[in-house]
Amino acid sequence: MLQIILQLGSYVTVPANDHSPYARAELDSYGWYKRLQIRFGAALFYLTIRLIGSTIRFETEGMEHFAEVQAAGHVPIYAFWHDRIFLGTYFFRDKGIVVITSQSFDGEYIARFIQKFGYGAIRGSSSRGGVKALVEMVRGMRKGLPMAFTLDGPRGPRYEAKPGAILLAQKTGNPIVPFLVQPRKFWRVRSWDRLQIPRPFTRCLVTVGKPIYVTVDDSVDTTLQELQSSLMSLVGEGKKWIKGS
Repeated sequence: MLQIILQLGSYVTVPANDHSPYARAELDSYGWYKRLQIRFGAALFYLTIRLIGSTIRFETEGMEHFAEVQAAGHVPIYAFWHDRIFLGTYFFRDKGIVVITSQSFDGEYIARFIQKFGYGAIRGSSSRGGVKALVEMVRGMRKGLPMAFTLDGPRGPRYEAKPGAILLAQKTGNPIVPFLVQPRKFWRVRSWDRLQIPRPFTRCLVTVGKPIYVTVDDSVDTTLQELQSSLMSLVGEGKKWIKGS
């Protein structure tokens, strides 16, 4: 049986088996109360993002970069800041994008609610299962699956890029495509990333930067600085857009 995932106007065919990132993990290792918490948390986050996201009026800039990547026969590696994950999840839904979620209790309900939006989930983090997760991402990209990184996640520091996306780009030849999702009016959560929660019915600008190609001979540190600079430039553009309202 095959699962068809929408990707940038075309379709990616993904085997729907237990090893697919789109297959939900079993919760047999958890007691009934933990399983209830996971299912409730996944449903709550999904409904919150779905309800608020459906009221947002989106504007876009630079979306042609995704078309350029696809026309060149490559698959994008999406890269963004952790504080934009709320609207980023909604805007890029149903494109078959695969992300890393932590091997923890929180990671269980996060994986479940993003899968409701059409994402795939690979389990791992910078502290646990990172190498295994990277290997799985390389395999996924070879099957044509797009990947995504919150570059300063999962614990920060805020707006300091980590090299995971660059390592994946080196191993696959696929470009990193930075983007920013900037709501005009929003609340901030008192968390390490100061997460942005958009106010219902606000406008939002989605800005996509130029793709960054990385070879095995390129310096990771130098490319990391380029990626950091690109994303911070997008942050600056977002601030100008808000002030120009």
